[in-house]
Amino acid sequence: MSQVRRHELIIDFVNRRGFANIEQLTSHFMVTPQTIRRDLNQLANLGHVRRHHGGASSSSSTKNSDYSDRLSFNMEAKNRIAEKVARSIPNGASLFINIGTTTEAIARALLHHEELQIVTNNLHVAAILLPKKDFNVIIAGGQVRSRDGGIVGEQTSDFINQFKMDFGIIGISAIHEDGSLLDYDYREVRVAQSIIKNSSKLILSADNSKFDRTALARLGHISQADDLYTDQTPGQHTLDILTAHDVKLHIV
Repeated sequence: MSQVRRHELIIDFVNRRGFANIEQLTSHFMVTPQTIRRDLNQLANLGHVRRHHGGASSSSSTKNSDYSDRLSFNMEAKNRIAEKVARSIPNGASLFINIGTTTEAIARALLHHEELQIVTNNLHVAAILLPKKDFNVIIAGGQVRSRDGGIVGEQTSDFINQFKMDFGIIGISAIHEDGSLLDYDYREVRVAQSIIKNSSKLILSADNSKFDRTALARLGHISQADDLYTDQTPGQHTLDILTAHDVKLHIV
């Protein structure tokens, strides 16, 4: 395969998944890690991908990767994050859970809890929690996004604003180096902002692929979180922001 063709396929591979690591690319294209690193550096210099330690993410700020790809991507890290978050939630607590594959992993990790009160705008989260008869699960009203089961829109925000919960558990599409929390759908952003406003304690869950990524809609700022759960240490600039605003960092 020519280098030009491999570059085209690498761009497509990364765009469809949102993020790809060196090991995945090496295995898929059957080349050495050194070749993949060189390819990614060249593609990043041309603006076709965003280079990260250990891999690359999509350069698009307008479109998220497919739900099916996000569901399978980096699941080991997401499950570790989920188990750690779940351990911080006491039995009998009330909480919001928003849209995202990491928050869905957290919902699965919460199945060992008792007597939780949960409000969610994620149909997958509601389905995961359905077997727990001692849970009280409330689904927010609004428009259902067919691509991922998320419920969004003005109605959803109004519904969320009727509650005040102990915890808000949110995932995020991208975290800019200045601490901005970013997403692709402004309707989802408005709902997440309502969750932030109505949570006594805010828990942000994000695997390492979300850092230094970009998306078009500003949701908020990382300083609004009380706790950040992730699988790798963020860059120094992000660490400085967390320290300055007393956000507790949990590396799983």
